Amino acid sequence: MGGTGRDDDGRGRLGSALSGLAVAVGCVLFLGGFVWGALVYQPYAVPTESMAPTVNSGDRVLAERIDGDEVRRGDVVVFRDKQWGDMPMVKRVVGVGGDEIACCAANGRLTVNGEAIEEPYLLQDDQPASQEFTATVPEGQLFLLGDERLGSLDSRSHLQDPGHGSVPRSAVSARVDAVAWPLDGGIVERPEGFAGLPGGVSQPGPVKLMAGAVVAGALLIFGGAAYGPVAGRLGRSRRGKAVSRGV
Repeated sequence: MGGTGRDDDGRGRLGSALSGLAVAVGCVLFLGGFVWGALVYQPYAVPTESMAPTVNSGDRVLAERIDGDEVRRGDVVVFRDKQWGDMPMVKRVVGVGGDEIACCAANGRLTVNGEAIEEPYLLQDDQPASQEFTATVPEGQLFLLGDERLGSLDSRSHLQDPGHGSVPRSAVSARVDAVAWPLDGGIVERPEGFAGLPGGVSQPGPVKLMAGAVVAGALLIFGGAAYGPVAGRLGRSRRGKAVSRGV
């Protein structure tokens, strides 16, 4: 009996230590994930349907804080420009400095430097990518379109402005990485249609790692906190069986 008690006590102390460690690590991961997210991302509520179906009116998105020099074709960005009303807007970058943007190729696609671009994110799959237009993007500027091409007010509406409808890279404050609400919104993927152009597409932000840290932390906290009551109940059950056997 004495030996069994010592063994049980040792296992109990070890289990308590591991339980406490799990809760501590879980708290670090859980809180660290949120702090990381607050430092790297800014939340933004999308006000219009101009980027549907990628993001819809009322969606809450997570936009990674970046410098305008990091922007690549295909990125969905948050920007602000006086020529566009001096308010935060969300659009997709389809051209950078030096690009020739036009619509439409024979198959109805947008072209960049004469190359037709696959745009599977467009709402109207059977419609042209835009009304007909051509534009040259000045160096240091970005040409932006909404994914809902029939209703979006974007660079096409500013073709007569200085810069042929483009905005300076410095106008960009963040790049949209994910839809946080509704919960089924998911990650905003980088479009492969622009990958073959010089500069390629941007790398995904750390939103998956951040979310993973939060989820792992929550599981560790729950598991560690649940260990004590479960272990206690199992211990009482074992002791009860031992007494009933006359041990």
